[in-house]
Amino acid sequence: DYWVTHVREAVRFDDGIRALAAQGVTRFVELGPDGVLSGMARESAGDDALLVPLLRKDREEVTVALTALAELYVRGVPADWAAVLDGTDGRPVDLPTYAFQHEYFWPAGSATGTGDIRLAGLGTAGHPLLGAAVELAGADGVVLTGRLSLQAQPWLADHVVGGSVLVPGTALLELAIRAADEVGCDTVEELTLSAPLLLPAHGGTRIQVTVGEPDESGRRSVAVHSREDNDDERGSWTLHAEGMLADAAPTVPRPDFDASVWPPKDARPVDVTDCYETLAEAGLRYGPVFQGLRAAWRRGDDVYAEVTLNDDVDGGTFGLHPALFDAALHASYAFGGDEPHDAAPGGVPFSWEGVRLHASGASALRVRLTRTGEDSLAVELADPAGAPVASVESLVVRSASTVGGGTGSGTKPLYHVDWVPARAAAGTRPAEPVALLGGNALASVITDTDGLITAADLDALAEREVPGTVLVTVTNLLPDVVESAHHAVAQALELVRKWLADERFTASRLVFVVGASETTGSAEGLTAAPVGGLVRSAQLEHPGRFGLLDVEPGSVLSAELLAAVVRVLGEAESEVVVRGGEV
Repeated sequence: DYWVTHVREAVRFDDGIRALAAQGVTRFVELGPDGVLSGMARESAGDDALLVPLLRKDREEVTVALTALAELYVRGVPADWAAVLDGTDGRPVDLPTYAFQHEYFWPAGSATGTGDIRLAGLGTAGHPLLGAAVELAGADGVVLTGRLSLQAQPWLADHVVGGSVLVPGTALLELAIRAADEVGCDTVEELTLSAPLLLPAHGGTRIQVTVGEPDESGRRSVAVHSREDNDDERGSWTLHAEGMLADAAPTVPRPDFDASVWPPKDARPVDVTDCYETLAEAGLRYGPVFQGLRAAWRRGDDVYAEVTLNDDVDGGTFGLHPALFDAALHASYAFGGDEPHDAAPGGVPFSWEGVRLHASGASALRVRLTRTGEDSLAVELADPAGAPVASVESLVVRSASTVGGGTGSGTKPLYHVDWVPARAAAGTRPAEPVALLGGNALASVITDTDGLITAADLDALAEREVPGTVLVTVTNLLPDVVESAHHAVAQALELVRKWLADERFTASRLVFVVGASETTGSAEGLTAAPVGGLVRSAQLEHPGRFGLLDVEPGSVLSAELLAAVVRVLGEAESEVVVRGGEV
């Protein structure tokens, strides 16, 4: 009778909910497999009513039921929590007695703090880049140690060469000067930089400055090594700089460099407004701390300049702050000419000779650079009052492009590109249909087109049954390599967009045939490489929709090779190279 009545007579669900609401009922629980009735009852029950379905379709029952109970509980419905938690590990706990807002007062410890290093039998180094010094027993040598990191020395992040954060050559020279002071020498006779010192984004790098015993003339060897700061105590050390220290007779700047008369007489001003933009184009990207060049003048083979250290950088604890010294060398920008477009691209230090520090802690400098060779300079630095600060008899610089491949640990890369011969099943023809896109564009690569589908473009291909593999090439060379690369990438991008936009291509793969992108130096390789990069990006976003086929210029894909390529691509390979008739 119940079911017959339920089917034949009006349910009057809306009337029932409204009647309950009129009686003051504001909380409704739906007992059923889903929350359909709760949604239907919302309009009838009113905006203030709480409607809670006990279960929801395709959701975990216990979680949904407990959530429903919690919603009811916070709206004033009593719950027997002892019964709910019976048989579980749950138990009631008191709520916290404080507000749920927190304010932290963590002690700000020094990133370079080492406590009392004398407890470890070490001496203090007295330098911001060094933590300790130790005299070697049984030998008249010294080792100074420290740790560099972007957390402890954040200003180092403003020195970027070739896209990598490198410790500037002036910082390595500063370490050698400090080592000379430690052993009573006043001159860095020579210092040659052998390997760039890269700093990791996280963690630090240990450094050691070692000073050898004096020879008959009192000269001492000096070397700067580093090792990545990790738990592997057996890691190798990398040599970054080595040279000689000496105790030379005192010298003074040349008489014709009168830094008290400023700017120098008869010197022509050089516009340095675009200095750091020009240096950035040459691969030298300096942040604010290193952008200290303020003005420059030129007279003959001499360049004069003013450089300052940022107000928020403390140079008083250094012999000569590396950022300030480096900024002094940026004045070589003015050797290019009087106009910004004539400016020299600049370089990075490679070797130093005859370096002496006359005064420490400078925050502003007057600079004279004298060109002594095609890539060498003499450097003289004075303070704003004209008193000598430092002098360099000879500095050899080299292009920023030669500085790549630096390391902080000396370890070899973990990964390298290696092509593995494919093991495709034998066959003389592709096992599935293959389409060639672009008319005769692939005629020089695939000469045997029997059984292959050809189409002029994607629109023509879409009008027929689209095969699983579609080959296309866009590496048509123009007279200019750069224009050719841009043209090829634009073509490839248009093809990728059209391929993804048309649902008729969803089950197929578009394979770009490029010419020897792994071969450096050829026009084909330079044109194909950016196309390959674009396709690889598309592969990451749309797996299985695109492929790359790299063939040597002038080579021909036989039917057997093409069959092997198609089979290998069908085995979830995204990139295939054909060399010497092998896939």
